[in-house]
Amino acid sequence: MQNPGFLVVEGSVGVDKASVARRLVGTFGCELPREGEAENPFLATEHVSVLDRGFQYGDGLFETMKVQDGQPRHWARHLARLQLGCERLGIAMPAPAVLQAGAQQVCRGVDTAVLKITVTRGVGARGYAVSGAMTPTQVLACLPVPNYPATHWSKGVRLHLCQTRMGENPALAGIKHLNRLEQVLARMEWDDSRVAEGLLRDNENRIIEGTMSNVFCVKAGRLLTPALSRCGVRGITRDRILAAARQLAVEAEETDLYLDDLQQAQELFVSNSLIGIWPVRHFAGRDFTVGPLTLRMMAALEADVG
Repeated sequence: MQNPGFLVVEGSVGVDKASVARRLVGTFGCELPREGEAENPFLATEHVSVLDRGFQYGDGLFETMKVQDGQPRHWARHLARLQLGCERLGIAMPAPAVLQAGAQQVCRGVDTAVLKITVTRGVGARGYAVSGAMTPTQVLACLPVPNYPATHWSKGVRLHLCQTRMGENPALAGIKHLNRLEQVLARMEWDDSRVAEGLLRDNENRIIEGTMSNVFCVKAGRLLTPALSRCGVRGITRDRILAAARQLAVEAEETDLYLDDLQQAQELFVSNSLIGIWPVRHFAGRDFTVGPLTLRMMAALEADVG
């Protein structure tokens, strides 16, 4: 894939969108509906209004998924989390059929890629108040897959222990909202190419998640991952791992974890929808090996094509 594709649906902001789309057809690999076809609500453009509440306040949600053979993987799981987020924030959930049609359009002709769906409350007047029914903005972007070294999977990665702390807000816990400043600040803490990810804690020293991943540890044969009732993102791959553990009769638990728990663990790994599972080989002064339960979970995810 040489050029990213962008498709946008938003409320009227005084722009001739049809002409914008026509100017960008081909540049981003998007097509307008042919004569006799149903109207296509998506427009090929990289532009979103500066009055959009997603831009102004981070008032929205996003989903990031892997595309293989032109198809987004685990689509139903991602849409379910998006639906939950829309319900929590009081944003009208876009029609799944419209999102699916847009995804097919933007991923057309693509072998492997990243699909990012962003939904905001839409364009509104200045101020935090939500006035009346608003038309959500929907952005679908098809982007290149990050080029990570193969050793991240085969030999494991090094993790950084972040000093940035995550604030508690149960109303936002679990969903993938647009407010990512904690992750931005945490990721600014290191500039070492040997370190692939960083782990964040809350103000009570509980381990919560990575800057872009969830974390698991293995202690005495049990698979443990942080409880996310206070903060953090309930990852799609995290849920798949927990489901696979149940199917394999592996004891798994969501619980409060601290630095000592991870340092005393026999195995450690991180996960997300793009990387699957990365084993951890070094964290907080300790070396780890790629253990048998980590390998079983990696195999289980590989078999779960979704």
